[in-house]
Amino acid sequence: MGSALRRVPAWAWLTAIVAGSVLARAILVRGIVAPFIFVDEVIWSELARGIADAGKPLLRDQPDPGYSVVYPLLISPAYALFDGLPNAYAAVKAENALLMSLAAVPAFFLARRVARDGLALLAAMLTVAVPSLAYTGTVMTENAFYPLFLFVVLVLVIVLERPTPLWVILLLVLAGAAYATRVQAVALGPAILLSPLLLAIFEGRGLRSTISRFRWLYGLVGGLAVAVLVGGLVLGHTPQDLLGAYSPVGDRSYDVSDALRYLWWHVAELALYVLVIPLAATIVLVGRARTLDAGLQAFLAATVALTVCIVPMVAVFASEFSARIEERNMFYVAPLLCIALLAWVDIGAPRPRLLATIAAVGSALLVVAIPFDRFLTTSAITDTLMLLPLWSLQDRYGESWVPIVALALAAVLAAAFLFVPGRYALVLPLLVLGLWILAVKPIWFGKHGFERFSRGALFQGIRTVDRGWIDQKLPSGAHAAFLWTGRTDRLTVNQNEFFNRAVGPVYYVTDPTPGGLPETRVQVDPKTGRVTLPDGSPVRDRYLLADSSFAPDGTPIATDKGWGVTLWSVRPPLVSAALIEGLYPNDTWSGPTVTYTRRRCAPGRLSVALSSDANLFIFPQRVVARSNGRIIGRVRLSPEGKALLSVPVRPAPGTTDCRVVYTVTPTAIPAEVTAGGNPDPRELGAHFNRFIYRPRR
Repeated sequence: MGSALRRVPAWAWLTAIVAGSVLARAILVRGIVAPFIFVDEVIWSELARGIADAGKPLLRDQPDPGYSVVYPLLISPAYALFDGLPNAYAAVKAENALLMSLAAVPAFFLARRVARDGLALLAAMLTVAVPSLAYTGTVMTENAFYPLFLFVVLVLVIVLERPTPLWVILLLVLAGAAYATRVQAVALGPAILLSPLLLAIFEGRGLRSTISRFRWLYGLVGGLAVAVLVGGLVLGHTPQDLLGAYSPVGDRSYDVSDALRYLWWHVAELALYVLVIPLAATIVLVGRARTLDAGLQAFLAATVALTVCIVPMVAVFASEFSARIEERNMFYVAPLLCIALLAWVDIGAPRPRLLATIAAVGSALLVVAIPFDRFLTTSAITDTLMLLPLWSLQDRYGESWVPIVALALAAVLAAAFLFVPGRYALVLPLLVLGLWILAVKPIWFGKHGFERFSRGALFQGIRTVDRGWIDQKLPSGAHAAFLWTGRTDRLTVNQNEFFNRAVGPVYYVTDPTPGGLPETRVQVDPKTGRVTLPDGSPVRDRYLLADSSFAPDGTPIATDKGWGVTLWSVRPPLVSAALIEGLYPNDTWSGPTVTYTRRRCAPGRLSVALSSDANLFIFPQRVVARSNGRIIGRVRLSPEGKALLSVPVRPAPGTTDCRVVYTVTPTAIPAEVTAGGNPDPRELGAHFNRFIYRPRR
């Protein structure tokens, strides 16, 4: 049996690894029911739909402001093949499973340059076992960038060994493709230029000799840089414009101390991500680089150059823009550290006493340098996946156990690196593989895992059964504008536009939805209800989506009853039939009084869904509704409960307007009634979550 397995060619094993990974990921991603990384997933899906529908990348039917196009181009066939966006979403996730699994191919050929075929196959397995393959369940550029990055590294290593013009040109083409996939690839430029210099140090070669040897690389890179800069100046662009939609990154000023602190945390998290052992092995190899063969020296030069260029760039960005550990932007180097571990195993697992001890102990201590209490938050779900197992541990045993368990785990891994006999050193990469497989459960299925988070994100935006409910109700080719009042979660916009082709354009009344996507502010005349664009012209969309705080003059077609988002057929120009006063901007909280006015009102009933907050109120509140000078309804609202207040309405004598005034008693000011936990100075009454008006039939 063993001899028969050994006769199976490496390519067959590699194909099996890729196919197995595709199958496993295709099964896992079925549990991801909706996007949850916003607004990124909306952006990439919109660009792909633009390519499929109009032959060019569009963002809410507007020209692309400079986002990368390779990934949208790759997934655009899914949007061309499937009319229903839920089906297109499923196809994109299946394609992601293939794209990311293909990273095993360049990883195998990279590893085979420094280790035996069997170990190279293990490198391929480790590459598709990294926790970040969970992003196959998201519409994110990581899916295309991961395999492409490893192809760039493969060609870079070849260039370091044979810097011929052909290989250099291929390297630059692949680096350009990586940049067109993800702007973060700008870090490849300095890494490519740094790699020959590091190789020279490893080889003991002089600077002049190195420049001469890599003259084609430096010459072509320099020429390309000059051509890009000159071309940009001719077209009126600045170097900063090369960042496209991310050009504002260059406008910020960065605090050096914050940047260094985030760099420390990112290096520490990288040690946790790779589970100490690969990092320790890489440090040992770098420390002994001058004694290694030329192929391993070239690989280490590329690995070190890429790591020292990518990780600081990610950390500096995080220090100013996200205030989190952006593991998502640096996990690409993890396979390189794993390949270094396998190369270390292949040469006999050398462990010079002092160097190996420093490498193992230093890598282990890095893990506990992470301020877990700061970063075990919801941002970890999207950006720092290796914190999720520790978050699950915290949920079960308490916050104090997290650093203790992290230190114990790091100590065990460091001890394994130092004391496992050389003849059993293969156990070490298998240990990393096994722990990564164990991490699948909390990352995918845990309380803070992808599956639950995606279901929560869907619930925040769509509560009806069919995610494509809008497309199903509208005539073919029709579009419904979405008017966002700020009263509902912003995901009511994002989820509905993600799953329905017919949604768009997006209007807002007070503030736009977060994320900077193309939206238009509209004005609602408080007297007439007329809705106008910034230039004063009326809104003339024939179909409209809006929450219950905005009722147009029209006919409801369908409603997501969970959120009260209704699809309307309206008679242009758009006029608001309802005016709600007394709610705070972009909030459902009321003050002591709320007034609901319905224009062109027929006798009927008005219902409002209410809720309170046990953090502010100890005793029940009372909500009283008055109309035409008399009490028409009242309800008792418990601090932890919900209530529905339904009252009859009819126009005031001599008018066509129905008006209901709600009073809430008692009210509370959070800054006064909470023990320093909430500085909110507003006087709060109750949550007026949803209004529903039904004329009498």
